[in-house]
Amino acid sequence: MTLGSHQTTIGKSQDHITPRWIINRLGPFTTDPCAADPRPWNCAEHNITEAQDGLRRLWCGYTWLNPPFDQRVVGRWIERLAQHGNGVALLHARSEARWFAPCWRHASGILFLATRLKFCRADGSEQPHNSGAPPVLVAFGEYALARLEASGIQGQLVTAWKRIGEPRMLAAE
Repeated sequence: MTLGSHQTTIGKSQDHITPRWIINRLGPFTTDPCAADPRPWNCAEHNITEAQDGLRRLWCGYTWLNPPFDQRVVGRWIERLAQHGNGVALLHARSEARWFAPCWRHASGILFLATRLKFCRADGSEQPHNSGAPPVLVAFGEYALARLEASGIQGQLVTAWKRIGEPRMLAAE
């Protein structure tokens, strides 16, 4: 399960596996509550699949989150990571969406990647097309922010923002 492409993923497969190079640069991780099944590699020491319901399980340590991108549930995953306070989420840069609000409220940093990603299949091969939207890596907690800063992943890291007025999130997202 993971970040899919575009809004048309509702009802389609959510198995878009994180490229191994991202895990290698940001890890090692303790917990992956959205582990793909099957998967070509583990993203963390403890991998929780959809059948094991990662939202209901205990998350420990430094957490990797590549949540199912269904606008009806993605916000619950992000809010849970924000409450956990130690991890990195891979998301679409949908900063105007209601589900992105926990990032603005709780993240220690947001890395806007320089290029779109190509996710992987269960056999480890690369998907033929990119993710369909600009990706971001969102750090929650100081350790996660330090890992983002040291990763060498190309993009623009934002670590401070100032709210001007009340945000106008899209009601449907």
